[in-house]
Amino acid sequence: QGEEAAASPAAAQPQGSSAPAAGHPPELLNPDDLPLVVEFVGEANSHIDAAEAGLLALEENPQDVETVNAIFRSFHTIKGVAGLLNMRQIGSLAHAAENLLDLARKEELTLAGATVDVVLQSIDLMKAMIADVEAATRSGQPLTVQAGLPALIERLRAAADGQSVDVDISGASGVSGASGTSGGSGASGLPGDPQLSSAVTASAASPPPSETKARTASTAAPAEATVKVTTQRLDKLINMVGELVIAQSMVVQDVVTIATGNPRIARNASHLGKISRELQELAMSMRMVPIQGVFQKMARLVRDLARKAGKEVELVTVGGDTELDRNVVEAISDPLVHMIRNSVDHGIEDANTRVANGKPRLGRVELRAYHEGGNIVIQIRDDGQGLRKQRILNKAITAGIVKPGQEISEQETLRLVFHAGLSTAEKLTDISGRGVGMDVVRKNVEALRGRIDIASTEGQGSTFTIRLPLTLAVIDGQIIRVGTQRYIVPITSIEESLRPKSEQLSTVQGRGEQCLLRDRLLPLVRLHRLFKVEPQETDPTKALVVVVQDAQRRCCLLVDELLGQQQVVIKSLGDGVGSVRGVSGGAILGDGSISLILDVPSLVQLAMEE
Repeated sequence: QGEEAAASPAAAQPQGSSAPAAGHPPELLNPDDLPLVVEFVGEANSHIDAAEAGLLALEENPQDVETVNAIFRSFHTIKGVAGLLNMRQIGSLAHAAENLLDLARKEELTLAGATVDVVLQSIDLMKAMIADVEAATRSGQPLTVQAGLPALIERLRAAADGQSVDVDISGASGVSGASGTSGGSGASGLPGDPQLSSAVTASAASPPPSETKARTASTAAPAEATVKVTTQRLDKLINMVGELVIAQSMVVQDVVTIATGNPRIARNASHLGKISRELQELAMSMRMVPIQGVFQKMARLVRDLARKAGKEVELVTVGGDTELDRNVVEAISDPLVHMIRNSVDHGIEDANTRVANGKPRLGRVELRAYHEGGNIVIQIRDDGQGLRKQRILNKAITAGIVKPGQEISEQETLRLVFHAGLSTAEKLTDISGRGVGMDVVRKNVEALRGRIDIASTEGQGSTFTIRLPLTLAVIDGQIIRVGTQRYIVPITSIEESLRPKSEQLSTVQGRGEQCLLRDRLLPLVRLHRLFKVEPQETDPTKALVVVVQDAQRRCCLLVDELLGQQQVVIKSLGDGVGSVRGVSGGAILGDGSISLILDVPSLVQLAMEE
C-alpha cells in the first residue's frame, strides 16, 4: 500500500470511490472487519497528521517534490485501505485529493494558495470522518453521511482542472478551546480570503542546525519494532506497578526493622528497591509521548488565525520531540490554543504597523519545549507589541481588582491578565478579546500541578512560560511532620528550609504573621491551624519553616520536622472526600500510612488572602 509505482489514480478507481448519492443508505461497518477498522483508524490518523505537517511545510518551499510525494502517499494509502473496508465516503475524498496531488508530484500543478487550502479542508473533513469511524466501531451505528462531501470533491476536481477555487476554511484548524474559555470561535468558522494565502507564512520552522542533524540521523536509523497496546491496559499496568512499589516499600521497611544489623538483608532490600524504581520508571516511560502532535495543531491554528486577522505571521517550533505524559499532552492543548490565539490577535501587529515601528513585516511566534529538572517547560514567545502594564493596571482598578494607590509589583501587574473578565483589547473580535480564556489557562495549568510566568517588554513582545510535571502519577516529595501528622510537599515547589530567628518574625497590620527573608517579608502559614492538628511547637524559633514558591509568589510553611525525601505514587482523594483546598491528593508511605500531598499554589493563595 502506498507504493508510488502504483497505477495512476485516475486510471484505477477504487471500490466505493464515488461519493454516495443523495438518498444512498448510510454505510454500516462489517462486524468481521472491526479489528482491521480499529487498526485503520490509528494508521489513518498518523497519515493525516503527517500530510497536514507536510502541507504547512510546503508553503515555505512549494518546489519540495519529496514532501509532495509523501503527502500523496498518505492519501493513496488511506484510499486503498478504505476501498478494502468498503468505506465509500473516505475512499471518495482520498481519491479526489490524490488526483490533485498526483498532478503536483508530476509538476503539472503547484501546491500554493487556494490549492493548499482545499487540500487542508480535505484533511479536516477526513479527520471528522475517521473520528466517526472510530465512534461507529464502539456503537455499532452506521457511519454519518457527510453532507459537505460532494461540494468539497467538486472543489478538488476544479483545482485539479486549473479552475479558480472558492475556498471556505470554516472549521479549518480542527482545534477548539474548552467550552466557555474563549471569547470567539477561535479556529472554527474562519472566513478565508484566498488572496492572503501567499502573504501568510505559518511553519514548523527549521530548528538550529544541530537539531536538524539529529533529526536527519534518527530518520536514517532502522525503525524499532513496535507492539500496539490499548491505553486501558497501559494505565492498568502503571497503576499496578505503583501498587507494587508501595507494597515493596512497606515490606522492606518491616523486614529491615525486624532484621536490624543483618547486612545481607539490607543489601537485598536495597537491590529490590533499585529494581522496583527502575520498573516504575520504565512503566512511566511507556506513557510518554512527544509534544510534536500538539505543536503541529498550533502551526495550523496560526496559519488560519493570521489569515482571519489579515496579518503576516510565522510560527517557529523547537523541541517538538520533547516527551511528557500522554495525559499532560492532552490537557495542555486547550491552554496553548488560547495563548497562541492571543499572541496572533493581540500581540502581533499588522504588517504596516510593524514596518512603521522598524520591525520586519513578518511577525514571529515561537513555541518551544524542553526539559528542566523534573519538569517540562513550554514557552510561547512573540515579537509583538507586548503587554501594556499601565493599561492592565487601569483596567484592574476600574474592575475593582486592585485598589487605587495600592502598591503592586511589575510581575503582579502582568499576572492580572489571568483574572476572569479582565481584557485589555482595544476592540472585540471573533478571535479573542472578551476577557475570558486566560483565567481558564491559569486554572488548567494549576490543575496539572504546573505554573505559568510572564515576561513582557512594551513594543518588543511577550513570553509566557509554562512549567509542568513530566507525569501526573508520581512525584518526588519532601515528607514533613506537623504534630503526629505527616504531609508531602512536592520537591519542585521548595526553595529552602530554615529555623527562623526572633528578629525575622513580625506581625504586620492587615497582613498577618510575616517572616523576613533576604529583605523580603513572606507570609507565614501555620499548617496546624489550617488542618486543625495539635502541633509539637507553636514557637517558630523552635520549629522549622519551609519556603515554597508558586511563580513569583512565596510563603513560609511552619512545620515541626523534616523527615526525608521519597518518590510517591499520587492517589486521588475520591468523591467521598472531594476537593480540599490546600491538598492535591494522597500517597501511601512505606509504613502503610496515608499522607496528604500539599497543593502549593493553593496554599500560597490562601496565605495571600489571609
